[in-house]
Amino acid sequence: MAPTVLLADIGGTTTRVARAGADGTPFDTRLEANDSYGSLEELLRTYLASLSGEAPCCAALAVAGPIDGDVVRLTNRDWRFSVQQLAGDLGLRRLEVLNDFAAFAHGLPLLTRDDLMEVGTGRAVAGAPMLLCGPGTGLGTALILPRDGGCEVIASEAGHMRLGAVTTDEARIVAHLVRDLGPVCVEHVLSGPGLVRLHRILSGEQLSSHAIIKAALNGQMQEKESCLVFLRILGRVLGDLALAFDAKGGVYVGGGIGRAMAHLFADSPFRAAFEEHPPYHDRLSLVPIHVVTHATPGLVGIGEIGRRLLREV
Repeated sequence: MAPTVLLADIGGTTTRVARAGADGTPFDTRLEANDSYGSLEELLRTYLASLSGEAPCCAALAVAGPIDGDVVRLTNRDWRFSVQQLAGDLGLRRLEVLNDFAAFAHGLPLLTRDDLMEVGTGRAVAGAPMLLCGPGTGLGTALILPRDGGCEVIASEAGHMRLGAVTTDEARIVAHLVRDLGPVCVEHVLSGPGLVRLHRILSGEQLSSHAIIKAALNGQMQEKESCLVFLRILGRVLGDLALAFDAKGGVYVGGGIGRAMAHLFADSPFRAAFEEHPPYHDRLSLVPIHVVTHATPGLVGIGEIGRRLLREV
C-alpha cells in the first residue's frame, strides 16, 4: 500500500482531520469537536486507531496559533504539545507544523473559481502581495508574497492588534468591550465569539454566532444589523491591512464566520468601509476581494504541505 500522510487543520473549536496520498488530496476526512477530547494527541490517536491498513508515515498539522519552536500552544484553546514528542508518540518519521492561516495560504493557488465569491470589482496586480484574513474562533491572517515558481507565506497575529472606533456606534461597542475585557483587540469583535458580543451589545440578546447569521440570512432585522456592523468593521480592518502590506495582489476572506456570511457581503457596508481610507480610496478600490467558500480550505493547504513531505520521506 502506498504511504500516506496524516493531515489536520486544528482550530480553537473544531479539528478537521484526514489523510492523503502522493497527490495531497485529503480523504477519510472527519470533523471533530475539540471539546470531545482532552488533548490533540488523544484526538489524533482516536482517528488513527479507526483507520484500516498501514498507518501514515508522516504528518502535517495546521494549528491556530503561532509556531515559535518545539512547544506549540493554541491561541484560543488550552492545548499545547511538543512537536518532537508528538511525532515520537504517534510513530511518525516526520511531522511538520504550520500556523493554520499560513497553511490555508498554501492552498489558495489550488482553489477554483467555484470556491471563491467576488465582493465588488478590482484587478490584481501580478506579483504583488496578497492578504488572507478570516474570522473563525479567532481572526486568522497571513501574507502571501509571490516568488518565481511559487510563493512565500508569512504567518501573522494581526488579529491581536488593538481595535479602534470610527463611528459613534463603534465607540459604544468598544466602550462596552473595554469595560468587560480591558484592552480590546480586533478579534474580540471579528470572530465567532466577537459576533456574539457585538449582537449582545447592540440588541441585548444572547445568541450563538450560528443563530445570529442564520437569522440574518432569513431577513431578521436585528440580527442582520449586527452582521452588517460586523462586516463594516471587518472591511475597515482589512483596508488597514491592505494598506499596511500594499496587498494589490488581492484580499481573500476565509474562516468559518466569513464563509457563513458570504451572501451578506454584497449588500453590506463591507466594501465601502474597505475603500474608505482617505486619501487612498482610489488605490483600495482597485484591490480585488474574494470570500473563500470552499468548505475545507485549510485541509487543501495542509494537504499541499503533506504532498511535499511525502516526497521527502
